[in-house]
Amino acid sequence: MYKTLVCVAMSFAVVGCATPLTNYQPTIQKISEPPINSVNEAYVGDRMLSQGIVTEREALYFPVTQKTSFQHTIQQGYYPKRGEDAEYIQYGISNESGAGKIIDGPLSDPTQSVTLRKSDNAICMFTIYNMNVDCKTGLDFKQRNWTTADANSFQQTLIYNGKVGSKVNIGYREFSGDMARPAFSNAVEYDLDDSRQIGYKGALLDIIDANNQMIKYKVLKNFNTQ
Repeated sequence: MYKTLVCVAMSFAVVGCATPLTNYQPTIQKISEPPINSVNEAYVGDRMLSQGIVTEREALYFPVTQKTSFQHTIQQGYYPKRGEDAEYIQYGISNESGAGKIIDGPLSDPTQSVTLRKSDNAICMFTIYNMNVDCKTGLDFKQRNWTTADANSFQQTLIYNGKVGSKVNIGYREFSGDMARPAFSNAVEYDLDDSRQIGYKGALLDIIDANNQMIKYKVLKNFNTQ
């Protein structure tokens, strides 16, 4: 009864009462890139090796910040999919790097997610009271796959920092989820006159060519994998 009264009272802005949609499951996978025995090139600042766990999911991407017809502001960024039914696809609001945020107006109920209405591609605000409100067509958005570091995973990377004389500088970084851990960052120099193979934390590379702009290398081992 209360839910019905709320829907009637908010009819000036409401498309309809609904329930949160949580029937979508993202894909979680381990990565170890590039493949063993592959020959690769990297430029200064590029990742040479990556190992960890990533989450891949469908998402709604807004390339620019936009306003709805009432008083909400949709910030630029990704909104990960939560679920869908026959009428709507629902996208959440995330704290991950690259995610967008919703700014509610002073008279708005707090927004808990964004919904895409399938019939006309309208974007609606889904409030904490389980109502789709302030729907607007014509907004600039795209449906994309969004890959992020798993929130609880341990990531490792090697980064090319350049070459001076016969020495190459390789940066090592550890990440917890998508946040860098400065205490676990390091940079190591390797003299190629001593050996063309360089190793760190179990990773092993054969350096084919290097200069102060790029490096060409073969992956022999990727951190703790064979």
